[in-house]
Amino acid sequence: MEAVIITFTKKGCELGTRIREELEGGYAPGSTDSEALSCRLVYKDALLPDVCRDAFERSLPLVFVGAAGIAVRSVAPFVKDKLSDPPVIVIDELGRFVIPLLSGHLGGANELALRIAAVSGAIPVITTATDINEVFAVDLFAKENGLSIMNREGIARVSSAALEGRAVTLSIQGYPPQGDVDVLVSGDMPEGCLRDAASIVLCPKKYALGMGCRRGKSFEELRAFAEKVLYEGGIDRRDVGCIATIDIKKDEEGLRALSQAWRLPLIAFDAELLAGAEAGQPEGFSHSELVLERTGVDNVCERAAVLAAGAGAELRIRKTAENGMTAAVAARRPS
Repeated sequence: MEAVIITFTKKGCELGTRIREELEGGYAPGSTDSEALSCRLVYKDALLPDVCRDAFERSLPLVFVGAAGIAVRSVAPFVKDKLSDPPVIVIDELGRFVIPLLSGHLGGANELALRIAAVSGAIPVITTATDINEVFAVDLFAKENGLSIMNREGIARVSSAALEGRAVTLSIQGYPPQGDVDVLVSGDMPEGCLRDAASIVLCPKKYALGMGCRRGKSFEELRAFAEKVLYEGGIDRRDVGCIATIDIKKDEEGLRALSQAWRLPLIAFDAELLAGAEAGQPEGFSHSELVLERTGVDNVCERAAVLAAGAGAELRIRKTAENGMTAAVAARRPS
């Protein structure tokens, strides 16, 4: 995972450099796997709006070393939604206080602020009510369990109940729930029934997106291609739980950037595991002699998708190829 540290003064640059050196190589807060954190330092960049725009598009954590007002004005044009905004953090140039401003839970800003505090000696200023009162945070629960939040307004309703000291009920069942439920975890929620079902509805992610690509494919190309495949297949991106590929592609910059932007783990399988995947349908997997020669397995995207979706998975979108990129989607077996 990549983070961007933005500085404006000599003292700020010195602190930013120290934070970068201390954080790099460690676990990346907010990521969905054990990916290491790398940091890019930006100093007195006249193209700050472009830096911020790129960070929001790619879900890159932004760490401002300077005044909170500068940070707020810099990101304001790009703020959209707490479910998709990247983590934004500010620390003063003397390293006295570090404050997460955006995406404290889902993006990992609170966790990253604590990490920065530990390496800089700053006092972390955490303002998230559920954190400081040490009560149940439903958005954090959803993130940690790989669940999609179907109605974002439900986060505030459940958090209010927890903060008022009321018991929060959680039910894992089909629709409709039996009795009043605050948090409903269900894999078969009918359209248009969210408000009647529970305060908030969380759904297990149903699909794995398998991808392969020619070396050097950009993030923008891969994102547009993946969006197109999902759209044409009638699959909501919120229902995708991971991106899967072959291990020789695990360091492909475009794929790694896509996994970070979509906050999905990038799972890589070796050729032997991919070759042992079971198609689960009579027509089997697509076959390519060229892919077999280059990778050691006849198909990457379909096999990777099926393996990532788990035992009993079946292909929902077969291999789709375009301009040196391939994609397929597999559905997990209903529990």
